[in-house]
Amino acid sequence: MEKLKSKDILAINLKYYRYKNNLSQEKFAEMLGSTLPYINQLENGRRKPTLELDKFTGKLGITSAELITYNENHNIMAKRIDEKK
Repeated sequence: MEKLKSKDILAINLKYYRYKNNLSQEKFAEMLGSTLPYINQLENGRRKPTLELDKFTGKLGITSAELITYNENHNIMAKRIDEKK
């Protein structure tokens, strides 16, 4: 497996913890005072965060270490929260 970039690890974990908290991208963006395109770009690894990580971790109820540490079990394949199984 190739080494993941930090923005890719962040993308995987943001989606995982948002999904785990049953939040849509729209709701999560609203909670952060951000926009849907910004959250979507982060979760797809196309953008680095401009918000402080504490804003994400506070809303998701996790630590900074959990947000930036790779865990192979955090890959979410569903496209939407309502596809949760």
